[in-house]
Amino acid sequence: MTRPDPRQNPDAQQSAAASSSMAGAVDLSALKNRAESSAETQRSTGSGAGSEGGDSAIVEVTESNFQAEVVDRSMQVPVVVDLWASWCQPCKQLSPVLEKLAREGGGTWVLATIDVDANQRIAQLFGAQSIPTVIAIAGGQPVEAFAGAQPEEQIRQWINSILDAQRDQLPGIRAAEEATGEEAEQEDSRFTAAEEALERGEYAAAEQAYQRILDSEPDNEQAKAALAQVRFTARAENADPAAVERAEGSPDDVDAQLAAADAELAQQRVEDAFNRLIEAVRRTSGGDRDRVREELLEMFGLFPEGDQRVANARRSLANALF
Repeated sequence: MTRPDPRQNPDAQQSAAASSSMAGAVDLSALKNRAESSAETQRSTGSGAGSEGGDSAIVEVTESNFQAEVVDRSMQVPVVVDLWASWCQPCKQLSPVLEKLAREGGGTWVLATIDVDANQRIAQLFGAQSIPTVIAIAGGQPVEAFAGAQPEEQIRQWINSILDAQRDQLPGIRAAEEATGEEAEQEDSRFTAAEEALERGEYAAAEQAYQRILDSEPDNEQAKAALAQVRFTARAENADPAAVERAEGSPDDVDAQLAAADAELAQQRVEDAFNRLIEAVRRTSGGDRDRVREELLEMFGLFPEGDQRVANARRSLANALF
């Protein structure tokens, strides 16, 4: 196969052209006989390639397992084929995004990665003119495609549109969604103990429950926000209104500034609390500065995304730090 120019990054018009030219126009059975012959050899030698247990969201595909991993699996869920090469720079941008979305997909679709240098026949089969090229296979046939690296959100929308279009045709989509929904309900039950402890005013127990969730899922945004809320609520109940007056007389006392900010936040003086800690960041360095910055970031987490006061404070914090 002649290597496509890795500098190519087609625009939306080219992607649409790729989609229309591939959809329904590729005979995927071209590799079937070769795959079956190779599979027979693998069975006799005890070797083989493919997804572990047959249920991985990401699978490396070659000619030998193309039929099983792409064509056969596409009868249940869409299979998104990623044609890539190690020398292709746009591929290095696109492939991690596809892998991330595949893991998030919960089994509603499968990502099949294909090294075009090692599997030139497959690339020729799809008529790929440049890489990366991405083709969605459903029911054994290409249905959508695009070429070139694309933004994550655009790819997410592209995949969602395929799932919506194929949900009634491919039974595996609904089955995976239902299984994911049941799992999500079970995961949500982990928050019950924390919420009940919080209602009883047992802040330490609630904090421990949320921390256990974060220990297993460091990126769980719901647990992060809840943990920040619990910690502040516990401090706010003990906030001393006189702390503000004491802090005014001791501008270099970090503990006094933190206590005063808690008191101001408890009194709904949000901007005063933010400004106090930003000024403390300007006056401090080293470990003290880190303490103040972390406290301020935790305060930001108490507010909904898009809160203008937080946006203004983030800009001021950046100026104070840099």
